[in-house]
Amino acid sequence: MIYYVLGCLHLILFCWAFYNILYFGVKPSKSLSWILIALFFPFLGVFCFVIFGINRRKIKFFELKETKKRKDFIQKSIKSKKDLDKNSLKGIKQKKIAQLIYSNTKANVEERNEVILLKNGKETFTALFNAIKNAKKFIHLQYFIFEEGEILDKIIKLLEEKRKENVEVRILYDSFGSTSLQKTTKQKLKNIGVEIYPETPFKYGSFIFSLNFRNHRKIAIIDNEIGFTGGVNISDEYITEDTSLGIWQDAHLQIKGSGVNAIHSTFLNDFYYATLKDLTNTKKYTSEFKSSGNTKLQIVSSGPDYEQSVVMQQYLSFINLAEKSICVLNPYFVPTFSILEAFKIAALSGVEVTLLLPKKTDSKIATYSMYSYFESLLKAGVQIYLRDDFSHSKVIFIDDEIASVGSTNFDCRSFEHNYELNAILYDEKITNEIKKEFDERKNKANHINLKTFRKRAIKQKTLERLCRFLSPLL
Repeated sequence: MIYYVLGCLHLILFCWAFYNILYFGVKPSKSLSWILIALFFPFLGVFCFVIFGINRRKIKFFELKETKKRKDFIQKSIKSKKDLDKNSLKGIKQKKIAQLIYSNTKANVEERNEVILLKNGKETFTALFNAIKNAKKFIHLQYFIFEEGEILDKIIKLLEEKRKENVEVRILYDSFGSTSLQKTTKQKLKNIGVEIYPETPFKYGSFIFSLNFRNHRKIAIIDNEIGFTGGVNISDEYITEDTSLGIWQDAHLQIKGSGVNAIHSTFLNDFYYATLKDLTNTKKYTSEFKSSGNTKLQIVSSGPDYEQSVVMQQYLSFINLAEKSICVLNPYFVPTFSILEAFKIAALSGVEVTLLLPKKTDSKIATYSMYSYFESLLKAGVQIYLRDDFSHSKVIFIDDEIASVGSTNFDCRSFEHNYELNAILYDEKITNEIKKEFDERKNKANHINLKTFRKRAIKQKTLERLCRFLSPLL
């Protein structure tokens, strides 16, 4: 009798999952995988679908009140934004990219910014510490990872000194990424007067629906005068030799000018989501700092509550609009079908496509999955270089003219599930600085030859295909 009841329950759950996959699934291949998982793994398959496979953009039943709260707040801020001004942009490429981002997010092109490329963790933390030391009004920090260690200890010490000067401090962290952040550390920050809150908290009633949606942004704003964003987290991995990967390499940006406000608006939206405290109506947090810089930039904020997959469309526009060259520096290259085809089309059309990737990453599944795409890319003429050190940078630039530096990986998680932030730089000078760093790293890397790559062991190929199947869950 019990088997009959369990069988009927499994059938009901499978029918429910089948209906939602059929009507709300985006990609047929992915939908078929979920149908098979739900069918052949009773209860567990449907549970996994609910956590990892739900299309939040389509299925309104699973729109949490927290997500709706974020959407409503974003819509309110969008309505108050100015129309796009493309007059300062040069050429059709810049104007098309800017229009795409504006149509999706209402993010305008910010002019007259002073941008400094921070090439590694040491440069990033030095600049960040100096900015915190000079803070007069407030310090706002938001990172996917706050990890116990030397860097965090230095930041806490600096924040304690600034709190004695009555500088306001607010911190947002991701519950999943910052699992090592101890309760005693959080309490210490609260005791000195820091407002610290988790984003996407693990809490009863929404845990299984929020687990798969992580805030992957890295943001620091000081007095609305200076801002930081890119790929660097608060972790000792960027300054201390790791046993297997060495010191992590990463790219970050220091920005002064109107672009700081654009980054800060994302933080303020996320802060409201985490706390229900609206700081957007206070002049202290919204006043614009004037800069004499010449860099034009646009801030791309994305997440599962946007109608479109904003960062994937941004990357696709870069690839499709490139005329001469595409250069990619990314740690987790597990492209969607559309991104993969776009790279191959670009290479076959005569565009020089170069991927600079790490030989190994902090995830074996990600590494094997990444390798599974190499053969088809190499056949199309894409140049692939593997670095011996671990590069965590998320950079793409085209035609030595337009660059993007941010938090977004080339994978399904960043495109569909994470809250991300990129900075698009419409500036040849800063792009050429990024290119110089890219070329220096590329010249030290190992170039992958198609003929040699094809000779890898059967075991390697099998692991690649298995990990590729699991890649949407990374």
